[in-house]
Amino acid sequence: MLLFTPGPTPVPESVRLAMATPTLHHRTPEFEAIFKETRELLFKLFNTDEVIMLASSGTGAMEAAVTNLCHDTLLSVNSGKFGERFGKIAKAHGLNNVEIKHAWDTPATVEEVVEAVKANPSLDAIAIQVSESAGGLRHPVEAIAKAVKTINPNIMIIADGITAVGVEPIDVLHIDCLIAGSQKALMLPPGLSILGLSNAAIKKVGEGKGYYLNLASEIKKQSQNTTAYTAATTLIIGLGAILKEIEQNGGLDTLYADTALRAKATAKALEAIGLHLYPHTPALSMSTIDDNNAKEIRDLLKTDFGVNVAGGQDHLKGKIFRINQMGLIEPYEMVAVVNAVELALDRLGRRAFDGTASRVFHEIYYALESK
Repeated sequence: MLLFTPGPTPVPESVRLAMATPTLHHRTPEFEAIFKETRELLFKLFNTDEVIMLASSGTGAMEAAVTNLCHDTLLSVNSGKFGERFGKIAKAHGLNNVEIKHAWDTPATVEEVVEAVKANPSLDAIAIQVSESAGGLRHPVEAIAKAVKTINPNIMIIADGITAVGVEPIDVLHIDCLIAGSQKALMLPPGLSILGLSNAAIKKVGEGKGYYLNLASEIKKQSQNTTAYTAATTLIIGLGAILKEIEQNGGLDTLYADTALRAKATAKALEAIGLHLYPHTPALSMSTIDDNNAKEIRDLLKTDFGVNVAGGQDHLKGKIFRINQMGLIEPYEMVAVVNAVELALDRLGRRAFDGTASRVFHEIYYALESK
């Protein structure tokens, strides 16, 4: 079975082998050396002033970011299930919440965020997805962050990059907290989240808020190559292994270029067989198709062609399917996926199979690769 869901993503064999080594105690010089090396590699990935690893899913990092960086009012951008989650976190902790809400295929604009900032002087933090995985949408986060900082540099910009870090370069110049999760482009099992923090965010954290998700405690400990509480040792070992493998395969620039090329070729291949990309501004992390036969296509992919892709959630259940583009994916694997989608359309009587998807993918991918 080819796993092409946008998280969890397949874990490379080399990483599985690295994590299969004997378990280390987290309070030992041996693990501290691994932690130090992994942390140094994370600084290259995030390009932020600080990086923090938490033994939690991405939601734990989202909660840590909100509770430590928002002290009054959070502006949350809701264009999907995970944007909605930021608002729920704020309310759960008694914070005020102002929400910009859109359909799941529609990005926020710089203008509406600026208008909301000017209309709500109590705002001290903004939370937004770089890539909203509920619909495969890309928000213009960098432009929004720059505009907000021009108005009020003290507003914290929290960017959920869980399906963006490791997918594309993210300009963090005006971002105060960038969040990643282990089971996405970092190609690990679920259970580890990472926050990249600016110096302004570190200053605002101060003594920190909460107990387990207190970022001040983690900043202090992790700068000493340990953690405030029990570290996710096996996942951190795996993280170090995948980051080193990325370096050995040409580095981050190569990874980003490969992902962008593969995403473009996939989009063109799917459009060539009559399918429609759902979001107005597609993220590179996944190829999302809206279709009346989305459920039937997804079922056929799994049962007849050995390809597991993700469906939609909530009101989009049965109406979209999402194909992962994150991680180290060979082009021949993606050819198998688009070919299977075309075969599924043939089974449904939508169009006769003639190899168009595979041909277009190859034409786009190898034409662009040769430039």
